[in-house]
Amino acid sequence: MTRIYGLETEYGIAYTAGESRRLGPEEVARYLFRPVVEWGRSSNVFLPNGSRLYLDVGSHPEYATAECDRLTDLVAQDAAGDAILTDLLGRAQTALEADGHDGRAHLVKNNTDAQGNSYGSHENLLVRRSMDFSHLTSVLLPFLVTRQLMVGAGALIPSRPSFQAPVAETNRAAPQSEAAAGPPAGSGSRVFGLSARSDVMWEGLSSATTRSRPIINARDEPHADAEKYRRLHVIVGDSSMLQATTELKVGTAILVLDLIEAGVPMGDRSLRHPIRDIRVVARDLTGRTALEPAAGGTTSALALQKVYLEHAAALVDRGDHSLGDDATAHRVVDRWRRMLEALEAGDVSPMAGEIDWVLKKTLMDRYLARSGADWDDPRLTRLDVAYHDITPGVGLLGPLAASGRTTSIVTPEQVAQARDHPPATTRAALRGRFVEAAHAARRDFTVDWVHLRLNDQSHRAVVLKDPFDPVNDRAEALIDALLEEAPSRSV
Repeated sequence: MTRIYGLETEYGIAYTAGESRRLGPEEVARYLFRPVVEWGRSSNVFLPNGSRLYLDVGSHPEYATAECDRLTDLVAQDAAGDAILTDLLGRAQTALEADGHDGRAHLVKNNTDAQGNSYGSHENLLVRRSMDFSHLTSVLLPFLVTRQLMVGAGALIPSRPSFQAPVAETNRAAPQSEAAAGPPAGSGSRVFGLSARSDVMWEGLSSATTRSRPIINARDEPHADAEKYRRLHVIVGDSSMLQATTELKVGTAILVLDLIEAGVPMGDRSLRHPIRDIRVVARDLTGRTALEPAAGGTTSALALQKVYLEHAAALVDRGDHSLGDDATAHRVVDRWRRMLEALEAGDVSPMAGEIDWVLKKTLMDRYLARSGADWDDPRLTRLDVAYHDITPGVGLLGPLAASGRTTSIVTPEQVAQARDHPPATTRAALRGRFVEAAHAARRDFTVDWVHLRLNDQSHRAVVLKDPFDPVNDRAEALIDALLEEAPSRSV
């Protein structure tokens, strides 16, 4: 079983002013993307490692990994995105100081800003066109609603969920009863929850992305042979800071898709009120709050995840999965099982080095114990942001990782390789080589996920409709021709 997958991550920009004037995100973004525009004559480029880097709406830098068919490659590609952005941040800081600005620019890998705006971390998962999409979503939605119990980034959220839909959005959730809310994870107007992303979801499935944000975006853009494939676009997830959380987040979703494609009977796990339930689950760190299945009765986030785990573990034991190798698959299942066992035992502290929300809450609990403050303390907000700050020498995770308190999935050498080189086993290998060769030959070109094109009189172009294929004779010929031009043009 094989599959293509990737991650898109939007980063937040912040600026701490010194004596000079405060700069807004748009100004900092211009400094950040100055080297990108100089290199690619655009703020929307594909890089030699096969990824896409661009400035999205709202001055959010966005990095979309190259196509991967091995989960370890995806973890490395995601970490490479952080490394590329932090390098650009260092160059931007130098340019800011040269222009007389004495403040500090920051990049934050989280999902909400100080005004409550949400920006995303999206998972792209290739599925066969022959799959019944309605069946797929009915099995996958309950999993995604409850997955935050394992892989949420953790967040300070209102103690009670709101069902007041934003302007122009439709609230399709049933009214929440007090009994459904479950025990709060703190006191006051805020609590520590599993995910802030849960409160901005308004539909289970929709082709919209911002006006009426769904858990799964149904817009059909396969970026591949449309007769064979479609792209499943999951937009409910949090940006993960810990590599182990990234691996578990994507790995479990892939295994559930593998179960569906393998035809494993899962029974009807649909939830009657998924939009209500995703908010309820976010506020219950035990996973035990009663949820209402569409078929009747009651269940819980913990119970649902146990069902998915049981079926996925059997699939992995048979070697029938699309994670790339059995060692990775067994590692995902083991972490999945250990997290659920920790929740069952009522002590998740052993998972602090692997799961974002557990580590973040551990840090916040220590602060509360020292200070005697409560969850409404504004200094906790600063701690929350600092957890996601990838600015070198500023964020909290650097020292924790250096002291061995977090679990790494890929080595620094693998991340360095992923910064400059695409995965070798997908069509990204061709795209990356083409971009590198066209730059070396100083040729004007256009690239997207499917096309390679020279913008000259010949209009030579190659279409790469098979994302699994790292070999294409026409692409190879085009790349070889560019490589032959490069030495003479560089003289």
